[in-house]
Amino acid sequence: MQDEFLKLKFGMFIHYNMATYKGVEWVEGYADPSTFDPGGPVDTDAWADVAKAAGMKYAVLTTKHVGGFCLWDSKYTTYDVMHPDCPYKQDLVAQFVKSFTSRGLKVGLYYCWRHPGFDDGHNKGKYKVLPPECDPATHSLEEQIDFQKKQIAELIEKFPEVFYIWNDSLDPLIMPAEAATAFVRSLGPNIIACGNWWDWKMKGSPYLDVVVSETRHLGARHRDNKTTGETCWCLERKWFHSGDAIKTAQNIVEQLKQANDNNANFLLNVGPDKTGRISESSVKTLAEIGALISAEKE
Repeated sequence: MQDEFLKLKFGMFIHYNMATYKGVEWVEGYADPSTFDPGGPVDTDAWADVAKAAGMKYAVLTTKHVGGFCLWDSKYTTYDVMHPDCPYKQDLVAQFVKSFTSRGLKVGLYYCWRHPGFDDGHNKGKYKVLPPECDPATHSLEEQIDFQKKQIAELIEKFPEVFYIWNDSLDPLIMPAEAATAFVRSLGPNIIACGNWWDWKMKGSPYLDVVVSETRHLGARHRDNKTTGETCWCLERKWFHSGDAIKTAQNIVEQLKQANDNNANFLLNVGPDKTGRISESSVKTLAEIGALISAEKE
Protein backbone atom coordinates (compact mmCIF):
# COMPACT_ATOMS: atom_id res chain seq x y z
CA MET A 1 0.00 0.00 0.00
CA GLN A 2 2.80 2.42 0.83
CA ASP A 3 4.37 2.00 -2.62
CA GLU A 4 1.05 2.80 -4.26
CA PHE A 5 0.67 5.84 -2.00
CA LEU A 6 4.04 7.25 -3.05
CA LYS A 7 3.10 6.91 -6.72
CA LEU A 8 0.46 9.60 -6.15
CA LYS A 9 3.19 12.19 -5.39
CA PHE A 10 0.96 15.29 -5.15
CA GLY A 11 -2.31 15.97 -3.36
CA MET A 12 -4.63 18.73 -2.18
CA PHE A 13 -5.32 19.35 1.51
CA ILE A 14 -8.64 21.16 1.99
CA HIS A 15 -9.13 22.94 5.33
CA TYR A 16 -12.81 23.84 5.39
CA ASN A 17 -14.99 23.58 8.48
CA MET A 18 -16.42 25.69 11.30
CA ALA A 19 -13.09 27.51 11.67
CA THR A 20 -13.66 28.98 8.20
CA TYR A 21 -16.68 30.87 9.55
CA LYS A 22 -15.16 31.85 12.89
CA GLY A 23 -12.06 33.28 11.22
CA VAL A 24 -9.66 31.27 13.38
CA GLU A 25 -7.43 28.23 13.09
CA TRP A 26 -8.86 26.55 16.21
CA VAL A 27 -12.49 26.98 17.29
CA GLU A 28 -13.11 27.30 21.03
CA GLY A 29 -16.13 25.60 22.60
CA TYR A 30 -19.18 24.65 20.57
CA ALA A 31 -20.04 27.17 17.87
CA ASP A 32 -23.70 27.59 16.96
CA PRO A 33 -24.45 25.20 14.04
CA SER A 34 -26.15 28.08 12.23
CA THR A 35 -22.67 29.59 11.84
CA PHE A 36 -21.85 27.06 9.12
CA ASP A 37 -23.61 28.82 6.25
CA PRO A 38 -22.04 28.98 2.75
CA GLY A 39 -25.16 30.74 1.44
CA GLY A 40 -25.91 27.94 -1.00
CA PRO A 41 -24.44 24.68 -2.30
CA VAL A 42 -20.67 24.34 -2.05
CA ASP A 43 -19.23 23.61 -5.49
CA THR A 44 -17.01 20.65 -4.69
CA ASP A 45 -16.82 19.92 -8.42
CA ALA A 46 -14.86 23.17 -8.74
CA TRP A 47 -12.45 22.00 -6.01
CA ALA A 48 -11.86 18.76 -7.91
CA ASP A 49 -11.37 20.56 -11.22
CA VAL A 50 -8.76 22.83 -9.63
CA ALA A 51 -6.92 19.85 -8.13
CA LYS A 52 -6.99 18.05 -11.48
CA ALA A 53 -5.65 21.14 -13.27
CA ALA A 54 -2.77 21.30 -10.79
CA GLY A 55 -1.70 17.74 -11.58
CA MET A 56 -2.78 16.41 -8.20
CA LYS A 57 -3.74 12.76 -7.77
CA TYR A 58 -5.59 12.80 -4.43
CA ALA A 59 -7.21 15.10 -1.88
CA VAL A 60 -7.86 15.16 1.87
CA LEU A 61 -10.79 17.03 3.48
CA THR A 62 -11.13 18.14 7.13
CA THR A 63 -14.22 16.14 8.09
CA LYS A 64 -13.97 17.07 11.81
CA HIS A 65 -11.53 19.63 13.15
CA VAL A 66 -10.90 21.06 16.62
CA GLY A 67 -14.40 22.63 16.75
CA GLY A 68 -15.99 19.15 16.78
CA PHE A 69 -18.39 19.99 13.93
CA CYS A 70 -18.84 17.14 11.44
CA LEU A 71 -19.18 17.67 7.70
CA TRP A 72 -21.09 14.42 7.18
CA ASP A 73 -24.42 13.11 8.45
CA SER A 74 -23.18 11.14 11.46
CA LYS A 75 -25.43 8.81 13.42
CA TYR A 76 -23.34 9.49 16.53
CA THR A 77 -24.07 13.21 16.77
CA THR A 78 -26.49 15.93 15.72
CA TYR A 79 -23.59 18.42 15.72
CA ASP A 80 -23.09 18.17 11.99
CA VAL A 81 -24.22 19.61 8.65
CA MET A 82 -27.69 18.08 9.11
CA HIS A 83 -28.33 19.82 12.45
CA PRO A 84 -31.78 21.52 12.50
CA ASP A 85 -30.09 24.92 12.92
CA CYS A 86 -27.47 24.41 10.21
CA PRO A 87 -28.66 26.04 6.97
CA TYR A 88 -26.53 23.79 4.76
CA LYS A 89 -28.40 20.48 5.14
CA GLN A 90 -26.16 18.53 2.76
CA ASP A 91 -23.55 15.85 3.43
CA LEU A 92 -20.42 17.71 2.38
CA VAL A 93 -18.18 14.66 2.68
CA ALA A 94 -20.46 12.81 0.26
CA GLN A 95 -20.20 15.73 -2.17
CA PHE A 96 -16.42 15.80 -1.84
CA VAL A 97 -16.06 12.05 -2.42
CA LYS A 98 -18.34 12.10 -5.48
CA SER A 99 -16.69 15.14 -7.07
CA PHE A 100 -13.14 13.90 -6.73
CA THR A 101 -13.64 10.22 -7.54
CA SER A 102 -15.68 11.14 -10.64
CA ARG A 103 -12.58 12.90 -11.94
CA GLY A 104 -10.27 9.98 -11.24
CA LEU A 105 -8.79 11.43 -8.06
CA LYS A 106 -8.36 9.40 -4.89
CA VAL A 107 -9.89 10.65 -1.64
CA GLY A 108 -8.68 10.82 1.94
CA LEU A 109 -10.39 12.13 5.06
CA TYR A 110 -8.84 14.19 7.86
CA TYR A 111 -10.11 13.49 11.38
CA CYS A 112 -8.88 15.33 14.48
CA TRP A 113 -8.53 13.24 17.65
CA ARG A 114 -8.86 14.76 21.09
CA HIS A 115 -5.40 14.54 22.60
CA PRO A 116 -4.65 14.82 26.34
CA GLY A 117 -2.47 17.78 25.38
CA PHE A 118 -5.59 19.86 24.72
CA ASP A 119 -5.92 20.21 28.50
CA ASP A 120 -2.31 21.25 29.12
CA GLY A 121 -1.47 24.66 30.54
CA HIS A 122 -4.15 27.30 30.06
CA ASN A 123 -6.23 25.38 27.51
CA LYS A 124 -8.19 23.11 29.84
CA GLY A 125 -11.65 22.59 28.35
CA LYS A 126 -11.20 25.36 25.78
CA TYR A 127 -11.03 23.12 22.73
CA LYS A 128 -13.79 20.52 22.74
CA VAL A 129 -12.71 18.64 19.57
CA LEU A 130 -15.46 16.06 20.09
CA PRO A 131 -19.20 16.66 19.49
CA PRO A 132 -21.45 17.34 22.51
CA GLU A 133 -22.53 13.67 22.67
CA CYS A 134 -18.96 12.92 23.82
CA ASP A 135 -18.08 16.19 25.53
CA PRO A 136 -14.64 15.71 27.14
CA ALA A 137 -15.92 17.48 30.26
CA THR A 138 -18.18 14.51 30.97
CA HIS A 139 -16.51 11.59 29.16
CA SER A 140 -13.36 9.64 29.98
CA LEU A 141 -10.43 9.19 27.62
CA GLU A 142 -11.53 5.60 27.01
CA GLU A 143 -15.03 6.77 26.07
CA GLN A 144 -13.56 9.43 23.80
CA ILE A 145 -11.37 6.89 22.01
CA ASP A 146 -14.33 4.56 21.51
CA PHE A 147 -16.46 7.41 20.12
CA GLN A 148 -13.75 8.47 17.69
CA LYS A 149 -13.18 4.93 16.48
CA LYS A 150 -16.90 4.60 15.79
CA GLN A 151 -16.99 7.82 13.80
CA ILE A 152 -14.00 6.86 11.65
CA ALA A 153 -15.44 3.39 11.04
CA GLU A 154 -18.72 5.09 10.08
CA LEU A 155 -16.92 7.26 7.53
CA ILE A 156 -15.31 4.25 5.88
CA GLU A 157 -18.61 2.37 5.88
CA LYS A 158 -20.43 5.32 4.30
CA PHE A 159 -17.64 6.11 1.85
CA PRO A 160 -15.85 2.92 0.79
CA GLU A 161 -14.00 4.92 -1.90
CA VAL A 162 -11.80 6.42 0.83
CA PHE A 163 -8.26 5.05 0.78
CA TYR A 164 -6.54 7.28 3.36
CA ILE A 165 -7.31 8.45 6.91
CA TRP A 166 -5.35 11.53 7.97
CA ASN A 167 -5.38 11.29 11.78
CA ASP A 168 -4.49 14.58 13.46
CA SER A 169 -3.15 14.49 17.04
CA LEU A 170 -3.15 10.69 17.11
CA ASP A 171 -0.02 9.35 18.79
CA PRO A 172 0.98 6.86 21.52
CA LEU A 173 -0.57 8.99 24.30
CA ILE A 174 -3.93 7.97 22.80
CA MET A 175 -3.05 4.53 21.40
CA PRO A 176 0.20 2.60 21.11
CA ALA A 177 1.26 2.11 17.50
CA GLU A 178 0.28 -1.56 17.58
CA ALA A 179 -3.27 -0.80 18.71
CA ALA A 180 -3.63 2.08 16.26
CA THR A 181 -2.40 -0.10 13.39
CA ALA A 182 -4.81 -2.88 14.37
CA PHE A 183 -7.67 -0.38 14.34
CA VAL A 184 -6.75 0.86 10.86
CA ARG A 185 -6.46 -2.69 9.54
CA SER A 186 -9.93 -3.43 10.91
CA LEU A 187 -11.36 -0.72 8.67
CA GLY A 188 -10.43 -2.53 5.48
CA PRO A 189 -7.50 -4.18 3.70
CA ASN A 190 -6.78 -1.20 1.43
CA ILE A 191 -6.92 1.62 3.99
CA ILE A 192 -3.72 3.53 4.68
CA ALA A 193 -3.32 5.99 7.55
CA CYS A 194 -1.02 8.56 9.08
CA GLY A 195 -0.83 9.81 12.64
CA ASN A 196 0.18 13.44 13.11
CA TRP A 197 1.96 13.69 16.48
CA TRP A 198 0.79 16.24 19.04
CA ASP A 199 4.34 17.06 20.12
CA TRP A 200 6.03 19.27 17.50
CA LYS A 201 9.41 17.76 18.38
CA MET A 202 8.08 14.33 17.42
CA LYS A 203 6.47 15.30 14.11
CA GLY A 204 8.08 13.29 11.34
CA SER A 205 8.61 10.30 13.64
CA PRO A 206 7.30 6.91 12.47
CA TYR A 207 3.75 6.03 13.50
CA LEU A 208 1.20 4.12 11.43
CA ASP A 209 1.72 3.77 7.67
CA VAL A 210 2.74 7.29 6.66
CA VAL A 211 5.24 9.59 8.39
CA VAL A 212 3.95 13.17 8.19
CA SER A 213 5.44 16.62 8.71
CA GLU A 214 3.95 20.10 8.61
CA THR A 215 5.54 23.02 6.71
CA ARG A 216 8.94 21.33 6.64
CA HIS A 217 10.56 18.55 4.65
CA LEU A 218 11.32 15.19 6.17
CA GLY A 219 14.96 15.25 5.15
CA ALA A 220 17.68 12.84 4.12
CA ARG A 221 17.43 10.54 7.14
CA HIS A 222 13.81 9.78 6.28
CA ARG A 223 14.78 9.16 2.64
CA ASP A 224 17.57 6.80 3.63
CA ASN A 225 15.22 4.87 5.95
CA LYS A 226 12.91 4.44 2.96
CA THR A 227 9.76 4.90 5.06
CA THR A 228 6.66 6.31 3.39
CA GLY A 229 6.27 10.05 3.99
CA GLU A 230 4.08 13.04 3.36
CA THR A 231 4.85 16.69 3.92
CA CYS A 232 2.04 19.27 4.19
CA TRP A 233 2.35 22.91 3.17
CA CYS A 234 0.00 25.89 2.76
CA LEU A 235 -0.46 27.65 -0.57
CA GLU A 236 -2.00 30.56 1.32
CA ARG A 237 -0.90 32.14 4.60
CA LYS A 238 -2.71 29.76 6.97
CA TRP A 239 -4.55 26.43 6.94
CA PHE A 240 -8.08 27.82 6.98
CA HIS A 241 -9.15 30.63 4.65
CA SER A 242 -6.64 33.46 4.75
CA GLY A 243 -6.89 35.18 1.38
CA ASP A 244 -4.73 34.90 -1.69
CA ALA A 245 -1.94 32.48 -2.56
CA ILE A 246 1.41 33.67 -1.23
CA LYS A 247 3.64 31.09 -2.91
CA THR A 248 4.52 30.99 -6.59
CA ALA A 249 3.93 28.05 -8.88
CA GLN A 250 7.67 27.67 -9.41
CA ASN A 251 8.30 27.51 -5.66
CA ILE A 252 5.62 24.85 -5.19
CA VAL A 253 7.00 22.71 -8.02
CA GLU A 254 10.45 22.91 -6.44
CA GLN A 255 9.01 21.92 -3.04
CA LEU A 256 7.11 19.06 -4.67
CA LYS A 257 10.27 17.73 -6.26
CA GLN A 258 12.19 17.95 -2.97
CA ALA A 259 9.45 16.07 -1.14
CA ASN A 260 9.24 13.34 -3.80
CA ASP A 261 13.03 12.98 -3.81
CA ASN A 262 12.83 12.39 -0.05
CA ASN A 263 10.39 9.50 -0.41
CA ALA A 264 7.37 11.64 0.46
CA ASN A 265 4.21 12.92 -1.14
CA PHE A 266 3.50 16.66 -1.15
CA LEU A 267 0.08 17.64 0.27
CA LEU A 268 -0.64 21.29 -0.58
CA ASN A 269 -3.34 23.03 1.42
CA VAL A 270 -5.98 25.47 0.23
CA GLY A 271 -8.62 27.09 2.43
CA PRO A 272 -11.95 27.81 0.72
CA ASP A 273 -13.75 30.97 1.84
CA LYS A 274 -17.14 31.26 3.57
CA THR A 275 -18.94 30.57 0.28
CA GLY A 276 -16.84 27.43 -0.21
CA ARG A 277 -14.82 28.94 -3.04
CA ILE A 278 -11.06 28.70 -3.50
CA SER A 279 -9.59 32.16 -4.06
CA GLU A 280 -8.99 33.25 -7.65
CA SER A 281 -5.28 33.75 -7.02
CA SER A 282 -4.97 30.21 -5.67
CA VAL A 283 -6.91 28.79 -8.64
CA LYS A 284 -4.55 30.66 -10.97
CA THR A 285 -1.42 29.48 -9.16
CA LEU A 286 -2.63 25.87 -9.11
CA ALA A 287 -3.25 25.98 -12.87
CA GLU A 288 0.28 27.34 -13.34
CA ILE A 289 1.63 24.49 -11.22
CA GLY A 290 -0.13 21.99 -13.44
CA ALA A 291 1.29 23.61 -16.55
CA LEU A 292 4.83 23.49 -15.15
CA ILE A 293 4.46 19.82 -14.21
CA SER A 294 3.13 18.98 -17.69
CA ALA A 295 5.97 20.88 -19.35
CA GLU A 296 8.58 18.96 -17.33
CA LYS A 297 7.11 15.66 -18.54
CA GLU A 298 7.39 16.62 -22.21
